[in-house]
Amino acid sequence: MTTPYWVQDAIFYQIFPDRFANGETVNDPPNVQKWGAPPTQWGFQGGDLRGILRHLDYLLDLGVNALYLNPIFLSSSNHRYNTSDYFQIDPRLGTLADFHALVEAVHKNEMRIILDGVFNHCGRGFFAFTDVLENGERSAYKDWFHIKQFPLDAYTSGDAQNYIGWWNHKSLPKFNTANPKVREYIFNVARVWIEQGADGWRLDVPNEIDDDGFWKEFRRVVKSANRDAYLTGEIWDVNSRWANDTHFDGLLNYPVKDALAEWLQGRENAIQFGERILGLFKAYARENMYAMYVPLDSHDTERFKTLMGGDTSKLKLAFMFQMAFPGAPGIYYGDEIGLEGGKDPESRRAFPWLQNKWDHDLLQWVKLLISLRKRTPCLRRGEYVQLIAEEKVYAFARTLGEQNILVALNASGKEERVEILCTALNWGDGREVQSLIDGKKFIVAEGKLSIELPPWSGIWVG
Repeated sequence: MTTPYWVQDAIFYQIFPDRFANGETVNDPPNVQKWGAPPTQWGFQGGDLRGILRHLDYLLDLGVNALYLNPIFLSSSNHRYNTSDYFQIDPRLGTLADFHALVEAVHKNEMRIILDGVFNHCGRGFFAFTDVLENGERSAYKDWFHIKQFPLDAYTSGDAQNYIGWWNHKSLPKFNTANPKVREYIFNVARVWIEQGADGWRLDVPNEIDDDGFWKEFRRVVKSANRDAYLTGEIWDVNSRWANDTHFDGLLNYPVKDALAEWLQGRENAIQFGERILGLFKAYARENMYAMYVPLDSHDTERFKTLMGGDTSKLKLAFMFQMAFPGAPGIYYGDEIGLEGGKDPESRRAFPWLQNKWDHDLLQWVKLLISLRKRTPCLRRGEYVQLIAEEKVYAFARTLGEQNILVALNASGKEERVEILCTALNWGDGREVQSLIDGKKFIVAEGKLSIELPPWSGIWVG
């Protein structure tokens, strides 16, 4: 197996398209909400593909080099996880020409773009399900879904009763992926958008298509279209079944985010945090571990700053770990300027383009970490070596040949002094090293490095 080489160098930026930027008002729905209005599950605020394109300079200045877009295909909802037509860009987001313009600009700037693939279920407006609603037992597409009895009750309130919907939602009929015609349709969708320029897929709830053969063929189809295409699956737990040469290159590494949250909130200590992190390296093959998408949050979770009670120092510490950890770090749009939000739909607020609403100190911090990661190969490709796991302090090294970086983090409200053995770093006595953040210098003595860490702070030393 070969995971795409570029993923270890990727720094992703996740965009919920309706809420990032409105580039073309002509495609706004007539009932468009005011930009920045309190987010709801039904309201559209006008974000579109041209909005992303027109703010590509912002993304390039931030330093990200890969985009992950939430669903962009025709749908009746702002989240678009209830797809009506997998071959059509939602007109509220623009046109196929707009998609091509975005892809062209992204690629010209040596960036990548991956799309959200929702293949476990569709929307009620999907042509095959509409045919079943219209024709019942006589429908040629009745075997495309899991029908229990006719006639279907698809629009009254309550859970799905006479067909299977995702989590019993009537609005999300589940595909019968055992049907060869359904498989053919989905594989064709997967191939076509790679041919249109997408660099990979983020697969929505792939564990609910509990069929290894389906995913093996899906992978073959995608890699045949582009052998460097990236496949990452939305798997929330630690499960090696899904990361290998018959499934996905990597997964959304939510367990990293969960471990960070528990530690920074004081519910677990650094020893437990370290056990969780090292457990991931034991669970996955190295190349899959280094091809994980590593988020701090997403459209499905509370924003990390909100989870930390609005404490920016904890968010900065989390970014510091994320940007030094193996895999491809993923920034959820707005996290870099301190955007907050609770669970869906609050986590899907509009990006505030008025800069007086930004946390500029946080933004500069994220830019600095990104630039350091991009110019320091061992932070992207080096081995991961745990050095210290104490009550409040955690330290690890990234090592690649002669290049070594030490990362130490203090998750407490008081200053911590730590002494770190330098054996794994191959730093001998008298060796002078310095902080990559502020240039402060340290000297190795008696095989150790002595470092003072202020409250809720960290350091990268090399």
